Amino acid sequence: MVNLVFTIKKIIMKKLHLLLVIILTINFVNPALAIKLAEIRGKVTDAKTNAPLIGATIYISDLKVSTISNSDGEFLIRNIPSKGKFLVEVRYLGYKTTSKLVDLSNSQSLMFALEFSVIESAEVVITGTPFSSNNKTNSLAVVSVNREKLAQAAGTNLIDAISKVPGISQVTTGGAISKPSIRGLGYNRVLTIIDGAREEGQQWGDEHGIQVDQFSAARVEILKGPASLLYGSDALGGVINIIDDFVPAAGDFNGNFTTNYATNNGLSASSLMLQGNDNGFVYRGRVSYKNAYGFGYADKTVPNAGFNEINTSGMIGLNRTWGYTHLNLSRFNTNVGLVEEGPDADGNFLGEDGNLIGKSETRTRKIALPYQNINHYRAALNSNILLGGGQLKSTFAFQKNIRKEFVESKDAPGLHLDLNSYTYDVKYSFANRGAWEPTVGVQGMYQNNANIGDEYLIPDYNSNNVGIFGYLKRNFNKGAVNFGLRYDYKNVNGKDLIEGGKQVFSAFKNSFSNVSGAVGLAYELAKNLVFRANAGSGFRAPNIAELGANGRHEGTFRYEIGNSSLKQESSLQFDLGLEYTAEKVTFGLNAYSNRIYNYIYPGNFNNETTPFTDEGGLTTILPVYRFVQTDAELVGGEASVDFHFIKALHFENTFSYVKGINKGNNSALPFIPATSLNNELRFEPAIKVLHGSFIKIGLTNVFKQDRFDSFETQTNGYTLIDAGIGTSLKVKNGKVNVWITGQNLGDKLYYNHLSRYKSVGIYNQGRNVSFGISVPL
Repeated sequence: MVNLVFTIKKIIMKKLHLLLVIILTINFVNPALAIKLAEIRGKVTDAKTNAPLIGATIYISDLKVSTISNSDGEFLIRNIPSKGKFLVEVRYLGYKTTSKLVDLSNSQSLMFALEFSVIESAEVVITGTPFSSNNKTNSLAVVSVNREKLAQAAGTNLIDAISKVPGISQVTTGGAISKPSIRGLGYNRVLTIIDGAREEGQQWGDEHGIQVDQFSAARVEILKGPASLLYGSDALGGVINIIDDFVPAAGDFNGNFTTNYATNNGLSASSLMLQGNDNGFVYRGRVSYKNAYGFGYADKTVPNAGFNEINTSGMIGLNRTWGYTHLNLSRFNTNVGLVEEGPDADGNFLGEDGNLIGKSETRTRKIALPYQNINHYRAALNSNILLGGGQLKSTFAFQKNIRKEFVESKDAPGLHLDLNSYTYDVKYSFANRGAWEPTVGVQGMYQNNANIGDEYLIPDYNSNNVGIFGYLKRNFNKGAVNFGLRYDYKNVNGKDLIEGGKQVFSAFKNSFSNVSGAVGLAYELAKNLVFRANAGSGFRAPNIAELGANGRHEGTFRYEIGNSSLKQESSLQFDLGLEYTAEKVTFGLNAYSNRIYNYIYPGNFNNETTPFTDEGGLTTILPVYRFVQTDAELVGGEASVDFHFIKALHFENTFSYVKGINKGNNSALPFIPATSLNNELRFEPAIKVLHGSFIKIGLTNVFKQDRFDSFETQTNGYTLIDAGIGTSLKVKNGKVNVWITGQNLGDKLYYNHLSRYKSVGIYNQGRNVSFGISVPL
């Protein structure tokens, strides 16, 4: 294995040599960026015994560098600036995560004395702030989920893996497609960040999940609440930031192989990653594969609900004394079967001939018609250049999303959309003086979309939007206050289409503009007790489906008609939070009220229907959904209480509640998740040789959702039993992780209120056991 790793390293270095020369040439011809070479040294110890901590991880997020303490607890980070203030974070299992603002112009050795703690904590976050921030001084509600937790969740995709975080839910279409919802808001109201750039992949669609390799996430940061100030339109409900690994220490070359298998739908998933740092020239490559047949419940398997997925990605860049610049390239490719009909009255699935579909046929991994094929290409250039004592951060990205839906033939798609998105995000944070932290920025995006197939849902269009903002944070001894203003402008041009003498789409030109602002406070009321308060306004322009749709939405069982006269959404949210973190107990409490003006939603009014004839000449009657507006309000809260009275025993509890109100008629808003209560008892025994061992059992309690829109139905409550066991074995170059996770062990028949298959009588997934292993290279 060692010889294989070094052979691969040799090949990579040979192939990238020319590119390295080009990048270094660019570096050398920019003397303005040549800052004096520097390095920092330090030591990590146990605060009580003063013993060195071996294998502690040290991060500087704003420079995307990391390293690990050696056998003496000492560490060294090379190729960093000789001046400037940066937040340094230190993590070590079983100890309280700590961070320190370090002035790099002071070359003295850093000392980190970590306190023992059974409480896991994320000290530093990068979401919702222009620069890395101590979470105690961050006024926004940000939750971080690390790679181990993501793996142990045994989700079929990344959104499924984070769906038990308080306030987070998912709109699902089987096991392959999950759309995130934050505090009752989803679709184009939640922004997903990948490789530092906002994802654009036709996210207006019900069966359009996020296009990301779930294995690439080192951690996921979730910002709950409006984030329009820093992220612009579409961040009305919040942000999901998917963060890849930091580059390894200079001179390191390592990797990881992860694989898992799930019993319910035969999901097999594997990923191989290799990365290195050759004196500041950094690189990473990853390839992942997933394959599954249809999911099942009781003794039934849903036919044509399987999927397969191949992901490839690579990163090359420079970490230098002037900062860093990284180029990320990736391709996401998936084929997803679409289920058109549910079971009959006896719960059986029948074929087109009316005969019962056999078990072997339902468990085939071959995708049948209808299905969708998605190719998503992404290139993102991320940089942080140190200029004038401050930091100039930028992300320039290009994304190409090719979405094909095959209904009648595998040779030619019916719906075929080609979306090209060009985004930029440039912000300058002025020199950190220890108190005031000002930032100004500009963001924008240009898009064009073309219909290539012979079936239509949305028109060809192009759009352009730009936003400018100013942000100011004032640190003080026990907290921080922040505020900012932003201006956005967006135009959308839908194009005319006449086919066969029939007007399919009518041209339109719309423009939207908005001024938004936010103010927040984080204050330490007492030791370990932090109070947070925010007031912010948000903004969202209508998406292209809401403005111009006119066609059958495959997989959604409906015909959609847009409205080019729609106005932009705007919101005003108030959020209060209280967080207490002690040695043996933690609790968190959040309450919010979000008023949205001109809220856009689809509805089937007066039971309107229309005949639709597909490519094969078959005519069906579909319900017609039109997009309308109303004022709306969402109120709710989240709570969490974790008890750790015994070192090895953890009792974790979370609660989520949201109520959506249509202010026009005082009825319920659609797509509002049911109230939930999650409990988990986790035992972490100390076993010689092994590390991080755990045994857990949990209950997921979902209450009845009896508030629903006119086109929805009531969903009964249910309780699911989950369990898991796992451990780690330290080896020379890292640790081998092994885990087994069981979900819905009681094989409960249930519907999730946000499952799109509920409308055709298909239950959610039944009992599932997942086996996984992760091996360092």
